[in-house]
Amino acid sequence: MIIGIPTLETDRLILRAPSLDDFEAEAGFFASPRSAGVGGTQTRDQVWRYLAFHIGHWAFRGYGMFAIVEKSSGIYCGRSGPYFPEGWPEPEIGWTVMQAAEGRGIAFEAATRTRQYAYDTLGWDTAISLIAASNQRSQTLAKRLDATLESSYVHPQFGDMQVWRHPAAGVLQ
Repeated sequence: MIIGIPTLETDRLILRAPSLDDFEAEAGFFASPRSAGVGGTQTRDQVWRYLAFHIGHWAFRGYGMFAIVEKSSGIYCGRSGPYFPEGWPEPEIGWTVMQAAEGRGIAFEAATRTRQYAYDTLGWDTAISLIAASNQRSQTLAKRLDATLESSYVHPQFGDMQVWRHPAAGVLQ
């Protein structure tokens, strides 16, 4: 357990600190073509560093991606949360879900809850989601979250990205 990282809940999900228990699912995800929308395939040692990066983000920023766990099964479903690593144009609400969680509303539920956390607890007024230009599923989710396509952004590592603007904090009910 990592001290200082809160646990959030929704009706179906527990959003908790990243854990070594998430490693095998993440390694499987990053070994597959499904990882194309978040930078592409990675070796197991790169995935290890990636998980350590997410924990370090919490230490540096005081917030970060939560691990998504389904309450009913205890299965790790991915990650979502407030995120602002070096190279990002501004703070974002990010998400990535494992294949078994796709198409079940899990990413929507987690992103909605973590956006609420960013606005209510962290005091953010707005947020973006930075989405690969080729990632149609995430673009569809951004629309479902009432985000609007605002601009393009060329990330030095990830290439062509789209900036999706979430509704301002005061606009959400």
